[in-house]
This record gives sequence, structure tokens and C-alpha cells, in this order.
Amino acid sequence: MGVVNVIELVADADSGWVEAVQNAVREASRTVRHITGVEVANLTALVENGQISSYRANVNVAFEVESPAERAGHERQASV
Repeated sequence: MGVVNVIELVADADSGWVEAVQNAVREASRTVRHITGVEVANLTALVENGQISSYRANVNVAFEVESPAERAGHERQASV
């Protein structure tokens, strides 16, 4: 493994914290390649009328930084 970058995301879900974390990873994977792991930094919930209405997770997503050659290859593929 070379250089790793970390981004922080906040995601929510109606059914629980696991779903919120999965939502963060799913959304990140739409635009970020080479995700290697996640760290759950914080779990919170919104409460309405005495009931949890939404679960929220702050998630640090780690991914490998691409080399210049890898980036150039992806850019060539995208332009075809």
C-alpha cells in the first residue's frame, strides 16, 4: 500500500447506524476508487416526539492515492 488519503463524510439513515455507515461508503464509492477502510468517528441520532427519527454517522473513509500513471489511464478510458 502506498499513500492513503482520508475524507470525512456524514451520512444518515432511517433504520440504524449500520445503514448510515453503509450509505456513506456506497456514496463515496460512486466517485472514489480504491477504498480500503472506514473509521466510524461519531454516531448521533435525531429525535422527534420522543422517538429516534434518523440515525447519523460521521465516517472517515480511507482510500489509496493513485499514481500519476494510474490517473492517466483512467483519464484516457473516460475520454474514449
